[in-house]
Amino acid sequence: MRAIWNDTVIAESDDTVVVEGNHYFPVASLQREHFTPSDHHTTCPWKGEASYYHVVVGGQENRNAAWYYPSPKPAAAEIAGRVAFWKGVQVRG
Repeated sequence: MRAIWNDTVIAESDDTVVVEGNHYFPVASLQREHFTPSDHHTTCPWKGEASYYHVVVGGQENRNAAWYYPSPKPAAAEIAGRVAFWKGVQVRG
């Protein structure tokens, strides 16, 4: 699977976990130069508190376009150390 934004592959892995229709990529598969930390957080009742990254490609920033759960609840343990995408980031095989 590849995560693509602005015609640039920002993550690629054969080992994604699909939860609620979202592919969670291993953090090691990220092209780190395209990610900057965000102070945005949301809470999911069964996964826990999510943190976010801004995705930056070619000088353009897609704010809060990637999220992860630093300490997921036990029901979501399979997504620990993984990142998912939205806001126009295309995920395809």
